[in-house]
Amino acid sequence: MNIRLHPHARGRLEERGATEEDVRLTVENGERFAAKYGRAGFRRNFPFNREWIGKHYATKQVEAYAVEEQGWLVITVVVKFF
Repeated sequence: MNIRLHPHARGRLEERGATEEDVRLTVENGERFAAKYGRAGFRRNFPFNREWIGKHYATKQVEAYAVEEQGWLVITVVVKFF
């Protein structure tokens, strides 16, 4: 499956706590849902069990929002910790 990251998404990865591998796994194996503007959303939970910005979290949830364009073009990435 062809998965590309828009420069916006790539620029947000580190500041939001995700990796390119997280995004790839999310798009390939995550739950797919409808998103605004005709985009597709993909969601996947990852075991985390580490600290993020001074607080310990067990789970990292990655959401990737993409458009289908010769495969998937990921527009942005949102990360939630819990």
